[in-house]
Amino acid sequence: MSTSKVNYQGSLRTSAVHLQSSNEIITDAPTDNQGKGEAFSPTDLLATSLASCMLTIIGIKAAEMNIDITGTTAEVTKVMAVDPRRVSEIHVAMSFLQKLDKKTQTIFYNTALTCPVARSLHPDIVQNVTFTYTDES
Repeated sequence: MSTSKVNYQGSLRTSAVHLQSSNEIITDAPTDNQGKGEAFSPTDLLATSLASCMLTIIGIKAAEMNIDITGTTAEVTKVMAVDPRRVSEIHVAMSFLQKLDKKTQTIFYNTALTCPVARSLHPDIVQNVTFTYTDES
């Protein structure tokens, strides 16, 4: 079964439809690569997918541990390389609102690093992941 269908709409814009849910994502080329930058670029989605995957897998682990991590956020910074143009680094800065003991912090950090997207990215892409806690313990 196919995952999505992507349609080139012209002017460096695509629309991608998730076939199971019919949700749609629009992409534009970034302004530094002839685009309008009016939506996520494909490489933005790559970087954002890493953070989303990490939050999802931590959410699964947290549920198993009866910990609610609602409100946790991840700020993503993508670094591009030239020649060839590619993503060279992804920085993910996660912020937890909950007070978590050091053992739980370590479990969540190690869990994040094992998410499927993290394991699927080429090893040349630097993954810089940091965690902060609003209420440090």
